[in-house]
Amino acid sequence: MDALKIYDEGHQWYVFGRDPEKPEKIIDTNQFMIVDGDRSILLDPGGIEVFSTMLASVLKYVDIEHITDLFASHQDPDIISSLGMWDQVLPNAKLHASWLWEGFIRHFGMDKIGYSSIDDEGGKVTLNNIELEFIPAHYLHSSGNFHVYDPKSKILFSGDIGAALEPPNCPLFVEDFDSHVDKMRYFHERWMPSDTAKHHWLKRVRELDIEIMAPQHGRLFKGDDVQKFLDWFEKLHVGIATD
Repeated sequence: MDALKIYDEGHQWYVFGRDPEKPEKIIDTNQFMIVDGDRSILLDPGGIEVFSTMLASVLKYVDIEHITDLFASHQDPDIISSLGMWDQVLPNAKLHASWLWEGFIRHFGMDKIGYSSIDDEGGKVTLNNIELEFIPAHYLHSSGNFHVYDPKSKILFSGDIGAALEPPNCPLFVEDFDSHVDKMRYFHERWMPSDTAKHHWLKRVRELDIEIMAPQHGRLFKGDDVQKFLDWFEKLHVGIATD
């Protein structure tokens, strides 16, 4: 599994993905870790099938006892079905996720990790020196959905928004936005069910100062490509299914 540090100024952001051992019929995912001294948070730590690879990867950068927090943008198995495995190695951690999904997410196994529910309006979590914001993204595509914004690094973890369906060996960052659009269109048209929800999300994120937008599938957006994505997404009609 590839790992890349995408921010390193007082605290660090890492992205893990492009797993060459991933089973062919399982969608490729990006997992993220934010390290702030002796506290770290894993964002959408992944499915059970990537747990061993993820654990080996993150331990290259942090000690196991320094993984103090987990975040699940929503309840899907590619997001958090590895929870039961993390529960065996992280006895003192907390999982931050929507209040709506606690009774569902616990099915993945959760005896030791604590559940820190996020209200619909969002919230914040402080590590050591940084405060992360939970940005509501309801119905995009889950009815209880959140993203994570780091004001210091200006990185927005955007979950499924911005996702693209590509081979696992694709580059980490978007290199040509116009050619990348075709890799995103179907995913957003089909998996994002509500134009109303889309516009609520756009209104929120346009108020943020974003240098990198980091989705859970596909490539990351940097610099001007962030604004290009927001403009493209705003014009796209979502919630389309063919007969």
